[in-house]
Amino acid sequence: MVLPIILWQTQKEKMPALDAHGKMVTNWMISATIYFAVSFILMFVLIGFLTIFAVFLLAIIFPIVGGIKANNGEMWNYPLTIKFLK
Repeated sequence: MVLPIILWQTQKEKMPALDAHGKMVTNWMISATIYFAVSFILMFVLIGFLTIFAVFLLAIIFPIVGGIKANNGEMWNYPLTIKFLK
Protein backbone atom coordinates (compact mmCIF):
# COMPACT_ATOMS: atom_id res chain seq x y z
CA MET A 1 0.00 0.00 0.00
CA VAL A 2 2.95 2.30 0.55
CA LEU A 3 4.68 1.36 -2.70
CA PRO A 4 2.37 3.44 -4.96
CA ILE A 5 3.04 6.55 -2.87
CA ILE A 6 6.81 6.02 -2.94
CA LEU A 7 6.74 5.39 -6.69
CA TRP A 8 4.60 8.48 -7.26
CA GLN A 9 6.80 10.75 -5.15
CA THR A 10 10.06 9.60 -6.72
CA GLN A 11 8.94 9.45 -10.35
CA LYS A 12 6.37 12.25 -10.78
CA GLU A 13 8.91 14.71 -12.23
CA LYS A 14 10.12 12.17 -14.79
CA MET A 15 6.63 11.11 -15.84
CA PRO A 16 4.03 13.91 -15.56
CA ALA A 17 1.09 11.57 -16.22
CA LEU A 18 2.07 9.61 -13.14
CA ASP A 19 1.26 12.60 -10.93
CA ALA A 20 -2.48 12.39 -11.62
CA HIS A 21 -2.52 8.63 -11.03
CA GLY A 22 -0.55 9.03 -7.81
CA LYS A 23 -2.99 11.58 -6.46
CA MET A 24 -5.92 9.34 -7.32
CA VAL A 25 -4.36 6.31 -5.59
CA THR A 26 -3.46 8.37 -2.52
CA ASN A 27 -7.01 9.75 -2.33
CA TRP A 28 -8.37 6.22 -2.53
CA MET A 29 -6.02 4.94 0.19
CA ILE A 30 -7.04 7.76 2.54
CA SER A 31 -10.72 7.21 1.73
CA ALA A 32 -10.45 3.45 2.28
CA THR A 33 -8.77 4.03 5.65
CA ILE A 34 -11.65 6.28 6.69
CA TYR A 35 -14.17 3.69 5.47
CA PHE A 36 -12.39 0.95 7.43
CA ALA A 37 -12.45 3.07 10.60
CA VAL A 38 -16.15 3.86 10.23
CA SER A 39 -16.90 0.19 9.51
CA PHE A 40 -14.98 -0.84 12.62
CA ILE A 41 -17.07 1.53 14.72
CA LEU A 42 -20.24 0.22 13.07
CA MET A 43 -19.29 -3.32 14.09
CA PHE A 44 -20.72 -2.49 17.51
CA VAL A 45 -24.16 -2.31 15.89
CA LEU A 46 -23.46 -5.33 13.65
CA ILE A 47 -23.80 -3.53 10.30
CA GLY A 48 -20.05 -2.93 10.32
CA PHE A 49 -19.33 -6.58 9.56
CA LEU A 50 -20.96 -6.17 6.15
CA THR A 51 -19.42 -2.79 5.42
CA ILE A 52 -15.89 -3.80 6.43
CA PHE A 53 -16.14 -6.83 4.14
CA ALA A 54 -17.32 -4.59 1.28
CA VAL A 55 -14.52 -2.07 1.88
CA PHE A 56 -11.98 -4.91 2.03
CA LEU A 57 -13.14 -6.20 -1.36
CA LEU A 58 -13.09 -2.72 -2.88
CA ALA A 59 -9.60 -2.12 -1.47
CA ILE A 60 -8.45 -5.11 -3.51
CA ILE A 61 -10.51 -4.62 -6.66
CA PHE A 62 -10.14 -0.85 -7.22
CA PRO A 63 -6.30 -0.78 -7.32
CA ILE A 64 -6.28 -3.71 -9.73
CA VAL A 65 -8.72 -1.99 -12.09
CA GLY A 66 -6.86 1.31 -11.67
CA GLY A 67 -3.54 -0.37 -12.46
CA ILE A 68 -4.92 -1.99 -15.59
CA LYS A 69 -6.42 1.31 -16.76
CA ALA A 70 -3.17 3.18 -16.01
CA ASN A 71 -1.20 0.56 -17.94
CA ASN A 72 -3.50 1.21 -20.91
CA GLY A 73 -2.88 4.95 -20.60
CA GLU A 74 -6.34 5.74 -19.24
CA MET A 75 -7.18 7.82 -16.19
CA TRP A 76 -9.71 6.05 -13.96
CA ASN A 77 -11.47 7.87 -11.15
CA TYR A 78 -11.92 5.46 -8.27
CA PRO A 79 -15.58 5.35 -7.22
CA LEU A 80 -16.35 6.39 -3.62
CA THR A 81 -13.10 8.36 -3.40
CA ILE A 82 -13.00 11.54 -1.34
CA LYS A 83 -10.89 14.14 -3.17
CA PHE A 84 -8.23 15.26 -0.68
CA LEU A 85 -5.53 15.96 -3.28
CA LYS A 86 -6.43 17.71 -6.51
